Amino acid sequence: MRLSNILLAIGTLVGVAIAVAPAAVASVDPSPKPGGVYRLKPGIYVQKETACASAPNAAIRHYDGRGISTPHTRACRARVLSRHGNRYEVSQSCIDAGAGPAPRFVERQTVSIRDALTFSIKTRGPAAEYRYCPAYMLPAGIRAPAR
Repeated sequence: MRLSNILLAIGTLVGVAIAVAPAAVASVDPSPKPGGVYRLKPGIYVQKETACASAPNAAIRHYDGRGISTPHTRACRARVLSRHGNRYEVSQSCIDAGAGPAPRFVERQTVSIRDALTFSIKTRGPAAEYRYCPAYMLPAGIRAPAR
């Protein structure tokens, strides 16, 4: 095979790889872009140093653009009381059950946003740090809320 034919074949393969690569990357994590009350990517977050695939309920938080819920709360709505850079003082109200009828409760929190994929939250005691977990890294039982 002549050198010009080899170079033409390599150029064609590189062009195909570049054209296909963005679609492959986008299909891995189709969740929404960062936004909402906090500049965070909506989805499931797991406490720092806990594996996404085996996180216990106590280490899981869900950000939906309106608030940060736990596996035992839902419909959380954060109201920003003050903001200093990436630190938010909020009053967050949530329904106090993962499902079924339950009362709404209000809690003051300090939420610090490191970047679009990590945050810390302090209610009482020391702050807990969380990081985003893409849906493909989560156990099947909790993938649905991340989408």
